[in-house]
Amino acid sequence: MRVLAVALLAAAVLAAEAAAELPEFREAPAFRNGAGCAGAPTIHIAMTLDATYLRGSLSGVLSVLRHAACPESIAFHFVASSASPARRLAALRRALAAAFPTLPATVHRFDARLVRGKISTSVRRALDQPLNYARIYLADLLPRSVSRVLYLDSDLLVVDDVARLWATDLGPDAALAAPEYCHANFTSYFTDAFWSHPEYSSIFTNRGRAPCYFNTGVMVIDLDRWRAGGYTVKLEYWMEVQKQEARIYELGSLPPFLLVFAGEVKAVEHRWNQHGLGGDNVAGQCRELHPGPVSLLHWSGKGKPWLRLDAGRPCPLDALWAPYDLLRRRGARDDLLAAVA
Repeated sequence: MRVLAVALLAAAVLAAEAAAELPEFREAPAFRNGAGCAGAPTIHIAMTLDATYLRGSLSGVLSVLRHAACPESIAFHFVASSASPARRLAALRRALAAAFPTLPATVHRFDARLVRGKISTSVRRALDQPLNYARIYLADLLPRSVSRVLYLDSDLLVVDDVARLWATDLGPDAALAAPEYCHANFTSYFTDAFWSHPEYSSIFTNRGRAPCYFNTGVMVIDLDRWRAGGYTVKLEYWMEVQKQEARIYELGSLPPFLLVFAGEVKAVEHRWNQHGLGGDNVAGQCRELHPGPVSLLHWSGKGKPWLRLDAGRPCPLDALWAPYDLLRRRGARDDLLAAVA
């Protein structure tokens, strides 16, 4: 009996420690399919799941469901690092279930060892975390039955029906669709060592059109074409060049995507990634929206809305994120979510 009591006490202590690692979150409103959703396709959305960005992930999920015409037709795939202790993963699962008890969701374990030897330091530590590279391996992590996935970063809000983005026509050949920004200085994403190396820089010469910058926080991916084209290996190749041969870029997992896909991306309207709201990767200063309509707000950059709000130094646009925050505060009323219900 004493052994059993000790074991139960140890289990209780571990459970309490796991629960204490993460804040508490409120249950989100339940969103139901509309009358025209019979036969609606299942929309597969992939996001990462970790303690640092959990608050952003949950608000992003809430925004997707809030604005979807057929929210019950959306299946979420959360990617968590295999390096996370079992109790941390259990706590993440509980937080997800507390916020969205009936959400169709699967948690996939990403083996961080796949990239640990391929990651080089970048301008911001957050960009160097193995989970930041998990998007490269979605074709391996998700079941073969999933032929298309929408990848979303954990620092954004969707304020339109995500089905419109999901329905993007990738044409006969493209494996990836994303908003492109051809006015950006494309050469600045690579170092002089890259542009002075004839073999490296020639990678763009035979593309369908001139390469343009795109942000990898919002991507529609044809997983069948990705698998057939061996794109994971192609991305890993450039990571190995960066790590072992020459420092050809500075920005984490983004440049390999540009090296493999720039000039062959199916362009999507800019409204689907109003990015850069977190400022640059050093100062994280406040920024305004780009001109034009908005379907997705993306706090890419150093400044995250939940951190700025907690610090009492929010940027004006952070007020748009605040109503989707599911963090449970002591003494706060749960009906604050009425603003987004």
